[in-house]
Amino acid sequence: MGTVHARSLDPLPMQGPELGVHTDEVELVEVEPQTKQEILENKDVVVQHVHVDGLGRTKEDFLTYEIADVFHAKNLIDVMKKSHEARQKLLRLGIFRQVEVVIDTAQGEDALPNGLDITFEVTELRRMTGSYNTMVGNNEGSMVLGIKLPNFLGRAEKLTFQFSYGTKETSYGLSFFKPQAGNFDRNFSVNLYKVTGQFPWSSLRETDRGVSTEFNFPIWKTNHTLKWEGVWRELGCLARTASFAVREESGHSLKSSLSHAMVIDTRNSAILPKRGAMLKINQELAGYTGGDASFLKEDFELQLNKLSVCLCQVLSASLWGGVLLPIGDKPTSIADRFYLGGPTSVRGFSMYSIGPQSEGDYLGGEAFWAGGVHLYTPLPFRPGRGGFGDLFRTHFFLNAGNLCNLNYGEGPRAHLQKLAECIRWSYGAGVVLRLGNIARLELNYCIPMGVQSGDRICDGIQFGAGIRFL
Repeated sequence: MGTVHARSLDPLPMQGPELGVHTDEVELVEVEPQTKQEILENKDVVVQHVHVDGLGRTKEDFLTYEIADVFHAKNLIDVMKKSHEARQKLLRLGIFRQVEVVIDTAQGEDALPNGLDITFEVTELRRMTGSYNTMVGNNEGSMVLGIKLPNFLGRAEKLTFQFSYGTKETSYGLSFFKPQAGNFDRNFSVNLYKVTGQFPWSSLRETDRGVSTEFNFPIWKTNHTLKWEGVWRELGCLARTASFAVREESGHSLKSSLSHAMVIDTRNSAILPKRGAMLKINQELAGYTGGDASFLKEDFELQLNKLSVCLCQVLSASLWGGVLLPIGDKPTSIADRFYLGGPTSVRGFSMYSIGPQSEGDYLGGEAFWAGGVHLYTPLPFRPGRGGFGDLFRTHFFLNAGNLCNLNYGEGPRAHLQKLAECIRWSYGAGVVLRLGNIARLELNYCIPMGVQSGDRICDGIQFGAGIRFL
């Protein structure tokens, strides 16, 4: 919380030893001081006025929803608690650089003996902020420029533009974000973008040019996202040696889809949680609003975390799964299928190198599942305890999964049997580094098992980086 200055609610000053004057002698009479702690905790107060100082382009009516609960406080302790909560809400809006709270006795002709005035002293962000960085990869480099206009229209709107110019590709993205007053989790956004991706495991290059709209809203303990996306996709071969199956998929297509995502997340951290659970369910329907692609796609992600009694070890279990069903006679596209394998999913296998393939190019699958069990422990002998060493964890893992295409003339039992055959699995140990709440790095020694013909393995040391791990 910011600096809180609380003045006494009693108009009388604290009394120390009182000097009594008598005829014959001078006597010190001890007068028991009033207990300030008792006043702070037990005396009822009334919040009469709330001021926000430092506003420029921000609309005052928008902030009223964020600080309204302060008026419901009944005592000073409650006032301090609700003021802290209001400060956190103001900071979450992303429009203020700094927020401080000052609590004072009420002033003015209408001031009550137990009245309080609360002042939020805010410092707004600049009207425009920019960023510049460079990125270097394998035989390529890029320059990334970003421009952000926070609080664009005075009610926490945000306009963001990002441009990436590289030696191989150029991408851009423009987005507009608008939250609902009084409910930041309920928001609306519009995105316009062009992005190019290279997928060497499939000898595929994909350029997407599209527009999307998203509406996020909470319901009870769940968070939901409704999204419409229209994208013009251009698929091409990344190498001259690309297989015929990939060349056959090349060309232009238009996808228009509606999707819904539901998330329940009680974890204490999204990167390396110690306790809690997370469930995420996605559905995507393409084709009914136009476009060439026509399918129904369902997938889910489940994670459970349990902290041991000794508060040192964490047992984590994850389960992923999904199915892609074409609608009509047209087969599914290589750009819409699932991929499995690599340091962020089934470890011990090369990136997305499990499942159907043609001449060394992996084509993805229409159904998959993957599961993992991890035991996380602190580093041996706890070096750097209480500091940098707490960012590291050792872990022992067991991963398994499978990915395949479906024969739609068969029933569900045959599909499940196909997913249960030829299961790939691996086990091993490694070190995990948590990079704040942004991402994590893993350095593992992997032993792949259940390897099938055509799979690419990574037997031994494997490095991984990302935000989503099995």
